[in-house]
Amino acid sequence: MKLHYRKSGAGRPLIILHGLLGSSDNWFSLAKVFAESFEVYLVDQRNHGQSPHSKDFNYPLMVDDLHEFIQEHNLHQPIIIGHSMGGKTAMNFAVKYPDLLSQLIVVDIVPKAYPVHHDHILDGLHAIDITTLTSRTEADTQLSTHVTEPDVRQFLLKNLYRTSDSKFAWRVNLTALDAHIEEIGAGMQYEGTYTGPTLFIKGARSNYYADGDEQTIKALFPKAEIVTLNTGHWVQAEKPVEFSAAVLEFLNRA
Repeated sequence: MKLHYRKSGAGRPLIILHGLLGSSDNWFSLAKVFAESFEVYLVDQRNHGQSPHSKDFNYPLMVDDLHEFIQEHNLHQPIIIGHSMGGKTAMNFAVKYPDLLSQLIVVDIVPKAYPVHHDHILDGLHAIDITTLTSRTEADTQLSTHVTEPDVRQFLLKNLYRTSDSKFAWRVNLTALDAHIEEIGAGMQYEGTYTGPTLFIKGARSNYYADGDEQTIKALFPKAEIVTLNTGHWVQAEKPVEFSAAVLEFLNRA
C-alpha cells in the first residue's frame, strides 16, 4: 500500500508514525523542529489521514506498509518514532527488520497486549450524523455526549473534512477500526529482540504503563532507555519542548 506522507528537512531520514485516530497532521509543529537536523517523513498509516482505506487492519500489515515505504523511498536505516499505535507498529518493525533502522523511539506504549478501551470513542464518532452535519460545532456537540474532554474531541474531529460538494466525510476508516479494534490492542506479533539504540518516552500520568512494564521492555529491547515526562498519554502534544529535547538528546548521541 502506498502511504500518504509529508517530507521536510535534510539529513538522516526520520519517520514519524501517529497513533490510533490520528494522522500526520498531529506532528506538523514537531516536524519543523526535527527538520532542522533530519529529513523528516510524516506518514499516514493505512485507514488514517490521506492514506488508502482497506478492510484489513493489523500490525503485520502496517509493518509491511512501512517496509514498502522505506524501500520505495530508498531510505537507508531511518530513525523511526511512533506514538501509541504507531509505536506498536515501530516496535514490531524493529523486531522483524532489525537491520533496516538505526534508532527507535517509542512514545507511551509498551510491547504488550491492551484490553479494548476505545469503545466509547468509536461509539461517539458513529453517533455523529455526517449526512446532515452542517458544521464542526454541531459535530462537537453530538460527540460531547460520548467524549467529555474538549481537547480529545478537538483531536478526534480533525478526522472530519469537507468534500468537493461541501458535505462532511471521515478521513479515518471507522468500519475497519470497528472490525479490528481488538487487533490494535494486540501484543507483539514477532519473536525476537531489537538490540539497537532505543528510547521509550512515557507520560507520568498515562494509564498505558503499569508496574513491571520496564522489565517487559528490557526483555525485547535490551538497550532501551526510558524517559518520563509529566504528561498523560499525549506526551508530544502536552510537553512538546521537553519531548523534542529528549528526542534530540538521544538522537544526537549517535
